Amino acid sequence: MRIVFMGTPDFAVPTLAEIVGRGHEVVAVYTRAPAPGGRRGLDRVPSPVHAAAQGFGLPVHHPSSLRTAEAAETFAAHEADVAVVVAYGLILPPAILAAPRLGCLNLHASLLPRWRGAAPIQRAIMAGDRETGVAVMQMEAGLDTGPVGLMERVEIGPDMTAGELHDRLMLIGADLMARALAALERGGLVFTPQPAEGVAYAAKLDKAESRIDWSRPAREVHDHMRGLSPFPGAWFDLDGTRIKVLRTTVAAGTGAPGEVLDGALTVACGEGAVRLLEVQRAGSRAMAAADFQRGTPLPPGTRLG
Repeated sequence: MRIVFMGTPDFAVPTLAEIVGRGHEVVAVYTRAPAPGGRRGLDRVPSPVHAAAQGFGLPVHHPSSLRTAEAAETFAAHEADVAVVVAYGLILPPAILAAPRLGCLNLHASLLPRWRGAAPIQRAIMAGDRETGVAVMQMEAGLDTGPVGLMERVEIGPDMTAGELHDRLMLIGADLMARALAALERGGLVFTPQPAEGVAYAAKLDKAESRIDWSRPAREVHDHMRGLSPFPGAWFDLDGTRIKVLRTTVAAGTGAPGEVLDGALTVACGEGAVRLLEVQRAGSRAMAAADFQRGTPLPPGTRLG
């Protein structure tokens, strides 16, 4: 099939690679424009999808908006059978949605209708969900409201981080989209409307959410920290320095919220405790909590801010 691919981050790259590998004709790739980066921010760095598309020799477009008549005309000229959208970053207006012969398919990292929106992977973990998944849906004007063609469930382990779940879902999602396209091509992809019950919105992450609130129960603190790992990273204050916590586990112990209980960096919460396993000082590399303790000892009784 003739396909327009629309995506930007690492999460979208395996899907593009799978589509190319399955022999589809990718007539255009739409992605975010190169952004400042490199040393001192002087270079223009292409998005991961842009870099992958260049490697495949595919034409790349990065319009700042899709709402202009020119953008709609350019998009329609691709004469695509279908558009595949994976974490693209721009809203698709009606003229774009209507252009491909078979519509626009979106790969979304949740079990729709739960966690519609920008941060479904992080929100699922932060909420303590025990499972999530990926869904292929037909796009429409609403935010992730379209009917679902295929869905696959994935268990969330009790200590799994958002980064680990991201990496697993992007591979499962690539295969799911390839299967959806094969079914669509032979006329066998059946779409089911999303149920009205169970809708939840995965709001974009806010920096203000990153500070650890030790007064919450240990399980909630643990889910909060692993849901923000590795980025943006939940943090506590230590003498004016932010320390990100990248990996934890729920542990036994009681004390004042934020109090270090032992040499293994078990920290008391409002109920129960968590053990810090991996941390990162601002401007430094991530390290095991035991290594951090050797360089910056936090004796029992220390209160973390």
